[in-house]
Amino acid sequence: MKNTNHNAPVKCSKTIAIHADSKRVWEVMTNIDNWPTWQTDISNPKLNGALKPNSTFVWKTGGAKIHSTLHTVEPFKYFGWTGKSFGMFAIHNWTIVEKNGQTIVSVDESMEGFLASLLKKPFNANLEKGMQHWLDLLKTACEK
Repeated sequence: MKNTNHNAPVKCSKTIAIHADSKRVWEVMTNIDNWPTWQTDISNPKLNGALKPNSTFVWKTGGAKIHSTLHTVEPFKYFGWTGKSFGMFAIHNWTIVEKNGQTIVSVDESMEGFLASLLKKPFNANLEKGMQHWLDLLKTACEK
């Protein structure tokens, strides 16, 4: 897995417990083209090719079009990508651990670039809010 940049001006880590098995969580999380059916902040995602490292996908969130490349696809354990938009570079990692009949999902992201440095405080606040929202939506989708 590609490590997030701990020295990046914008970074966030969040964790949530989901009452579903890791297979269900993996199916929802990795079906990129289907993200808008449960992830209300995302539109027009399109995976180019198979779900494997080096495959690319594009998507929109917060009005920004993001060009991403998968770096880690380890079923039921790790899922991650890098993304570029407006001169910013992000590393986004998911970790999935099934334990005691539930799945613990952790997400880590770092963002760097001119805008991330310039707008560090609001970007950190928005990333933290967005990550929590994404986890809450994932939990709701998986527990249906």
